[in-house]
Amino acid sequence: MDMTTCLKSLLLAVHQYRDGRTAQNAAQLQRLVEEMSGLKYDQLLSSGQVMPRECVRGLVELSGNPNTSPTLTSSIISLLSQLACDDDSLEILNSRYNLTSTLASVVHCHSATPGEPLVLQCLQLLQKLTYNTRVFQSTNYIHELVAFLITNIQSHNDDIIMPCLGLLVNLCRDNRSVQRHIKSLDHVKPFYRTLINFLAHNSLTVVVFTLSILASLTLNEKVGEKLFDATNIHQTFQLVFNIIVNGDGTLTRKYSVDLLVDLLKNPKIAEYLTRYQHFSACVSKVLGLLQSKDPDSAAKVLELLLAMCSVSGLRPLLCEVVFRPVAGHKLGGAGRSRRGGGADDGRKAESGLSLVQWLSSPVEGAESCSLQTLQLLNELLEEALGSDSVSECVLSFVEMLLPVLLGLLRGLDPSQGDAHLRKHCHRVTHVTSLLLVLCAEDSTRSLVSRQVSAQLGLSQVESLLSLACNPSGSDSDLSQVCADALLKTLELMSKLRQQVKDMETSFYRMLQDQRIVTPLSLALTSHHRERVQTGLSLLFEASPLPDFPSLVLGESMAANNAYRQREAELSVKRVAVQEVPPSSILDCSSGSSRSIHSLVDKIQNGLELQEHEKDSHVSQIIDVYEQKLSVFASKETCLQDLLEAKALALSQADRLIAQYLFEQAQAEAEACKLGSLLKEAERRREDLQGELSNQVQEVELSKADIEELLRHNARLQQDSDTHQDLKGVYNALLNRFNESERLLKELQTAHISLTKQSDALRKNHEALQLQHQKTASGLEEREEEIRSLGSDLQQKNSDITGLRGELRAEEEKLQEKDREKRELEETVDVLRKELNKTEQARKEASIKASSLEMQKSTLETKLKQKEDELSKHSSMIAMIHSLSSGKMKSDVNLSL
Repeated sequence: MDMTTCLKSLLLAVHQYRDGRTAQNAAQLQRLVEEMSGLKYDQLLSSGQVMPRECVRGLVELSGNPNTSPTLTSSIISLLSQLACDDDSLEILNSRYNLTSTLASVVHCHSATPGEPLVLQCLQLLQKLTYNTRVFQSTNYIHELVAFLITNIQSHNDDIIMPCLGLLVNLCRDNRSVQRHIKSLDHVKPFYRTLINFLAHNSLTVVVFTLSILASLTLNEKVGEKLFDATNIHQTFQLVFNIIVNGDGTLTRKYSVDLLVDLLKNPKIAEYLTRYQHFSACVSKVLGLLQSKDPDSAAKVLELLLAMCSVSGLRPLLCEVVFRPVAGHKLGGAGRSRRGGGADDGRKAESGLSLVQWLSSPVEGAESCSLQTLQLLNELLEEALGSDSVSECVLSFVEMLLPVLLGLLRGLDPSQGDAHLRKHCHRVTHVTSLLLVLCAEDSTRSLVSRQVSAQLGLSQVESLLSLACNPSGSDSDLSQVCADALLKTLELMSKLRQQVKDMETSFYRMLQDQRIVTPLSLALTSHHRERVQTGLSLLFEASPLPDFPSLVLGESMAANNAYRQREAELSVKRVAVQEVPPSSILDCSSGSSRSIHSLVDKIQNGLELQEHEKDSHVSQIIDVYEQKLSVFASKETCLQDLLEAKALALSQADRLIAQYLFEQAQAEAEACKLGSLLKEAERRREDLQGELSNQVQEVELSKADIEELLRHNARLQQDSDTHQDLKGVYNALLNRFNESERLLKELQTAHISLTKQSDALRKNHEALQLQHQKTASGLEEREEEIRSLGSDLQQKNSDITGLRGELRAEEEKLQEKDREKRELEETVDVLRKELNKTEQARKEASIKASSLEMQKSTLETKLKQKEDELSKHSSMIAMIHSLSSGKMKSDVNLSL
């Protein structure tokens, strides 16, 4: 069954089931839904066809009806999940069909059984629908859905916890109304405790979801300050980077990137990241993810890098990681970055190359990655070129980047439709913006001027002018995009007109083209500051030119301003007509606010009058009125939310009415076309009926003519048979005569050829005899050579045998040497051990010898002292002895 037939059958089955909810109709509808789920379809909702939209509208209504069976609802939700295959389909399901409210109502109806597969299906589809989409607090069943999520997150059912966490992350992110509603709940503190306990969960996905919810709810409160303070934030950074690099899959990586992007919006946490020690190593690993071919992962990585570029302290560190490795890869000597020096150099060498490869990647869906890469390179090169001196690594990177950028400027094919043209113009705008950044510095401008030619700029401007000024194009957005690309290209030509040959001539020639008026007037009357500045700079260059259409430019600008003013007046009238109930609400709220202010004035005046009196009830009255004021403020906030929701609902209603009118006009046009086709068919049938009657008459006349012709043909056939017999006899005689002549000529020719062959054979025989003699002599010489070669071969074989023997002997000697070497090594080891022992003994002996020397010196000192004493004693003895000997002599003399 093809897609159209299946859609028609499905729409019919939806109407039948809506009219009569019988079991047969339900079974038929479920069978068709399952068949539809088995078909392959791409961007069915965004194709603009009426039939798919009607089918989806009917299915959404049935899925939101509580009377629909759960099995059929599950099949419908499964089909809607398959239809939500791209961003455009998700946007259509959200805006036109209000699928978020429908799924929230289904979850609310089955909230008593949260583990049911239907509830899980709804939660998973809601997670896809609400990702990067703001859900208003006034959406139906949104409060019930939030209560359901919080209740089941605090349960112990692991199957329901993860989808509830993921959906709550989407609802809380950048949504102040939902955050305010959750904070106002009575049981929010136990919910915070449950989330904090989840930080130790085994699943990385649960941890990322928990951190995201805590960041959305508590980042600017005391709980958030404790969770993300200076002591914990580095661990959080390491955890998030590890999950991004080694996560459980694309979903975990996507939410991890979103978490880090949200944290970077806080100035304090951004400052913490600039001081993070392992930042360069982590960014290098994150850049390694760009080497994969997954455009979704690459898009999230590039989104993270762009968010980091918004922090001024991180931009120089990113430049070090992206640019320096490329120079090290080329020059072979670049040092590591000052942070994260332990990262793998091979991975870092691929960082810049991976970015360049995504610029022209052939992977499907890589167009957004290419634009993100251009924006990232724009930020990084602007930072790198803004320094005092441009390093060689940046210049080498720019030299490698330029051919890829110039290749992106090609590939314009107007026959591929508006979507391709819009993508190409966006790409041209980003590429020329990057080239303008490169032209801001002299060294890189010289590199650009060597690769850009005047012919390239001229061809780009011509092609973009043909798109921007196409009178048949009704898409104003496409015209604006083409105008932006054109003005950027002209600005680039203005920057390079002095460096590139013939660029100045081409630039001034394009400025004097009459077609330049439309994009220039769009830029000058734009509300974007950058467009106006670009337009003014080009106008300053073009106004002195003689053929510049200044009058036409003025008229075009006036027409643009008048058109904008008319659109503004119509929009104001439309809003005034559509927003009558909100205006009355605003009047009531303003009246209540005036009454509140008057009460406050009265209280203040009363307090001033009773300034010197002590009234005990004044403080109580103040408390009562403060409570009333807070209640009125909360009511005013709710009224503001209701106004926003009402405005959104009115805009959605406008879109639905416009869509219905368009579909009605389309249906009426198709009905008119079918009526005209029916009338044409009736007219052709009448013409064919008249032609058929004429053909019948002609057939009857033809039958009579055919009978007459058949009789005449029979007579002619008889004459032809007689003629054929005579002709046969004549041909037989003629053939015999021709055959005889042919045989005679063949015999004569054969005789002549045989004579010639005999002569040739005789000559060939003589030549062959001579050749045989030469061959025999040559053969004898070859045999002699063969015999000599055989003897040489035998000699070589004998030599080889001898050499093999010598080789074996040498191998045996080598083995013997190896064995001796091993023995010597063992002996050396033993000797080393003995030497170590001897050395140890020598050290001990030297220690003992030194101690003995000290003892010897001590003893010598003592000995000298003893010898001194002994000499003293001996001198005293000698003196005594001398004295005693002198006395004796005197006695002898006296006696004599």
